[in-house]
Formats: sequence, C-alpha cells, structure tokens
Amino acid sequence: MDRSDPQESDIDPFPGTDAQGDVNDAAEREWKAATTAFERVDAVLGRTTEWQSASEIADRARVSEPTARKHLVALAESGHASTNETGNATQFRRNPDRRRIERVQQLADEHSRAELEQAIREMKTRVREFEDEYGATSPEELVNGLEPDDEAGWDDRSRWKTTRRNLAFAKTALSFKETRLVDAMSTGEDRTVEKNA
Repeated sequence: MDRSDPQESDIDPFPGTDAQGDVNDAAEREWKAATTAFERVDAVLGRTTEWQSASEIADRARVSEPTARKHLVALAESGHASTNETGNATQFRRNPDRRRIERVQQLADEHSRAELEQAIREMKTRVREFEDEYGATSPEELVNGLEPDDEAGWDDRSRWKTTRRNLAFAKTALSFKETRLVDAMSTGEDRTVEKNA
C-alpha cells in the first residue's frame, strides 16, 4: 500500500472537534429546553436505585442543589422518593414500590379482565409444571436439588422465578382493575369503567 494513502486512524470525521462532547452538549441543551427542572429531577430519581445526595442528583438533573432538594422533598412526600438520614444530610433514591405500582397500573390499563384471567391461568399451570417436574415447591427449594452443571435446571429456575413474579403482577393488576370497577360503581362512574374493563 502506498504510504500516501490515508490510514484508517488518519480519518477523522470531525477534525478539530470533540464529536462526542458536542453531541452530549447538544443533547443536554435539548433536554433542558424540553423539560422543567421538576421533570428532570423526577426522571433522574426514577433511575436512582442507590442512595444519593441532593447535590449528586442535582448534577445529573442539571439543576441547582436547592432546586433539586425542593423537588426531592416534594417527591418524598408524595411517595415517589425514599429518604435516608445520615448525620446532618439526607440521601434520596426512587421508592422501590414506584415501579411496581406503575407496572400494575400499566397491566390494568392495557389488558382486559379476560386477558388477565387467561394469563393468570396459564402462569399457574406453568408453575405447577415446574413443581411437578422438579418435586419442589419454589425456585428457592429447587436450588438444593440442582447440580452445578445442570444448565437446563438452572434455566428452569430462572424461568420459574420470572413466571412467579409475573403471576404476582397479573394477580395484583386484576385486583386493581376490580377495585377500580367497585369504586367507580359506588361513585356512579361505572359505565365508563365497564367499557374499559
């Protein structure tokens, strides 16, 4: 190859610029322009599973610390944030129940009563199949009988845990849907709710 030919390492699509930094800066400007400070704090909190200070969350949300603290306190009062007192400081993280509640509401909104009942029936059947196949009453009990190299067994344990979790969500969504219906009937809103059931 002729040395005058360009090498791959010589080709720079953005000469003289930090392309990644420019993209990040543009995305940040766009995010700030399209959202309020509260929305950014709430969005950052929604991805915060470990305890963080208001200043750490403020930095990620691109707001001042007092603004972040004000919104975090409001989110904690509404149940969206959990708090942890450490000496003279308060740490925050998303309330673990927040995602669970949102998932239950989503399932109740997106599926009819009949669909939820069918899914529950199918998942209960699958759980029973796991119990019968392995002679265990739970995925945790199954661990005691599995050999380290039993890949199929370990895969089934994971599937069993997932099925059990999804079953719990589906049952809760069905109960939530029923609660909505009963509540609506007692307040005279039952026609609208029945159409969405």
